[in-house]
Amino acid sequence: MLKPIITSLLDTDAYKLNMQQAIFHHYRDVEVSAEFHCRSGESLSHLMSELDNEVETLSQLRFTSDELAYLDGIGHYQQDYLEFLSEFQLKKSNIEISSSDGQLAVKITGKWIDVILWEVPLLAIICELRCRKSYPELNESDAVTHLSRKLRHIKDKIGSEDNSQDFKVVDFGTRRRFSKSVQHSIVQYLKENCRFFVGTSNLLLAKTFDLPAVGTQAHEWFQAHQQLAGDLADSQQLALHRWLQEYPNKLGIALTDCINMDAFLNDFNSHLSEQFSGLRHDSGNPISWGEKAIKHYESIGIDALTKVLVFSDSLTLEKAWKIFCHFQGRINTSFGIGTQLTCDLPGVPTLNVVLKLTSCNGKPVAKISDEPEKSICRDQNYLNDLKVAFKIV
Repeated sequence: MLKPIITSLLDTDAYKLNMQQAIFHHYRDVEVSAEFHCRSGESLSHLMSELDNEVETLSQLRFTSDELAYLDGIGHYQQDYLEFLSEFQLKKSNIEISSSDGQLAVKITGKWIDVILWEVPLLAIICELRCRKSYPELNESDAVTHLSRKLRHIKDKIGSEDNSQDFKVVDFGTRRRFSKSVQHSIVQYLKENCRFFVGTSNLLLAKTFDLPAVGTQAHEWFQAHQQLAGDLADSQQLALHRWLQEYPNKLGIALTDCINMDAFLNDFNSHLSEQFSGLRHDSGNPISWGEKAIKHYESIGIDALTKVLVFSDSLTLEKAWKIFCHFQGRINTSFGIGTQLTCDLPGVPTLNVVLKLTSCNGKPVAKISDEPEKSICRDQNYLNDLKVAFKIV
């Protein structure tokens, strides 16, 4: 019998715990719902039974004392939150797994503080079950061999460049990895063989390999605030100010595309621009986005070289290097690479799966994005209201 895929609650991305702590302190009683969506269109309904078994096991896990000590050592988790985590378990009663129109359907409902930690392990399980069934002949050795070829190619490009020491890559590949063992092997190989590899979003791997755990907040932070602000048009600013309240001197990278970059920058006033250390790109043209960011900083008298842009949208090493070269010397950059590190094996098509908030306190929320196909909203009237509030044509 195969071992459970997820064996530790620490096998998740850092931004989930960062957001959960903020929810613990500010929004403990907020209710949300989230739904799974496969953007790739691949049918995954045949995974239902195995997924249900994995969820059963997942709901029995708790943080160990060793894991809590590790989180304490990171420095930005407070004692009251760590005490909460010591008793925390994912609640299977929050999750409903079914099939709809031949596709896997997953819905999670409950208090936001309980729902938030489901996404990353759930998606990782779905992806691993799919790869286990469809590509049983492939393993971590194949992934590392393929990565080593890519690294040789990119190192040939950057080896002679004087500015290459500023090129920084982080593993963002937990949610859509080929398997847990593949991500483990990829991160280990990168740490041992790649000087521009500087961290991982995965807390368990950060602990295992003594790497920085990288991440701040996700779209759901901004989505939920659409129903937590008195006025819809104030929701982004409330989300940003609340983040600063929770993390006044740390975790200062703000995600910009819950609505779109233009709407974000309209809300990103001088005070917020000073307080946040940088911005994260996750949709739309990365060069155009970065140019807008630099122009914004310059327009309010901020030296762009004091800020950082984190790029995380469907990156490859090649694409990251091209973006780095474009902005080098004008603003600091970092690159979070996901699927193209942890699920890049020959003959394996990318599985694009997400689990996004659809409601908060019983009312709809939406993500518009800088890329139309990434938009998520099940209520057209609400989507129209959101566009009016943020002056989107």
